[in-house]
Order: sequence, then C-alpha cells, then structure tokens
Amino acid sequence: MEITVNALMIRAVDYNENDKILTLLTAERGKISAGIKGVKKAAAKLKFAAQPFCFAEYVLAERSGRFTVTGATECESFYDLRTDINKFYAASAAEEAVNALTFEGEDCSEIFYECIRTLSEMCVGNESQALIRFLLFALKSAGYAINAENCIECGSPLLHTDKLRFDMDAGSFSCGDCGSGVGASRVTYNVLRKLDGKSYEERFITSDGEKRALRLIREYFSYKLNVALKSLSEYVRLL
Repeated sequence: MEITVNALMIRAVDYNENDKILTLLTAERGKISAGIKGVKKAAAKLKFAAQPFCFAEYVLAERSGRFTVTGATECESFYDLRTDINKFYAASAAEEAVNALTFEGEDCSEIFYECIRTLSEMCVGNESQALIRFLLFALKSAGYAINAENCIECGSPLLHTDKLRFDMDAGSFSCGDCGSGVGASRVTYNVLRKLDGKSYEERFITSDGEKRALRLIREYFSYKLNVALKSLSEYVRLL
C-alpha cells in the first residue's frame, strides 16, 4: 500500500552503506519513521528528500507497519538556512525540539504548520527571535509552558522588577526575594514576554537578552524532558 503525505524531514540517520532512516513530521499522520534507499549515492534521484529542512510531498510504501520512501516532490528546500551557519543551527534546534516533543501516532498538525512557518521566517528575518517564539509555542503545546506572568509566590507584577528567579519545576518566574529557583534577568523576562505575545519593555529587548532567553529555555527543556538540544547549545555559542 502507498500513501502520500506532506512532510518536513526533521532527522536522518545513516543505515547500511547507502541508505538512511528518516524521521518525517507530517501534516496528516503525525511523526513517521521511513527508510530511503540508495540516497547516499552521488547521483541519487531522491537525495534532496534526505537533506536538512526538506519540506516535500513524500510517497511512502507501507509494509507490515514499516514505511519506505518511494518518491518525493519538493515543496520548499529552505535553502537560505543551509548557507548561513547561525540560521542553520537555529533551524536545527527547532527540529530537534520537534523530535523530542512529538511521538508517533499523535496528531502533530499544529506543530507541523508552526515549524514550517518558523523556518520560513528564519530564512528572511531574525532567526533568534523566531526560534524563541517557536520553542515557547512547542513547549506550551506539549504541556510544558513557560509562564512569564506575575510572581508565582506573591502575585506581584514582575515587569518592572530587577531581581527575578525562575522555578524549573513550575516553569514560572517569581520575585528574587520570595521565590526559589535559578536567578533570571529582567532582559530574559522581557524577551520571553515579547515573543509570547505579551506586553514588555522595549528597552530590554536586546541581543544579549535573546541569548539569555535561549539559555534558560535550553536548561528548562533539559530539566523537563532530560534531553540535550545540541544544536541549540551550538547556536547559543555562536551568538
């Protein structure tokens, strides 16, 4: 039996001498693992289908619950992400997060479309802000939302507070004096609020704030899911 799906290639692992196992995030069937044969050969017709960030219509043959890619028509290669090292690692971090937060057999349509939109935004705009916005969305969709609202302990507004803390268990900020957790900066808090669609102070939206926000998200991600986002660490190093 053959099926056709719209999919984003989010992970590729070498298999045998010339084959790969792809992890595809699809709009129709969630996350799927599929083999693709001979794709490591220089003249392979489907070589593009195993490239990072390939968004394509994949034709899959199914046998005994296993899938094999038999054809593909490229929709978007996101070529600009492959020619800029910062954009490459930012996009890779988004896909690593998707892979960690999704599971086969689940409906992944929302995160699929948001990931496509994010990669498009990264091609032409600020990839750092696009990545933060996407990671906040992905974490929230998976039930691990970061709460950048009032103090979780006393309820006081934090927008004009200098000393903050972030509780990894609760995923929330608090006053520096009444809360627990790791120290957090005012710029981190404001960047997270901006990219989560909340009110913020413009003077605290800086490149350093974006870097700090990504570090906090990385540590929170690792704490909650016990997964290290290697591409995110590399991207932060490059900033």
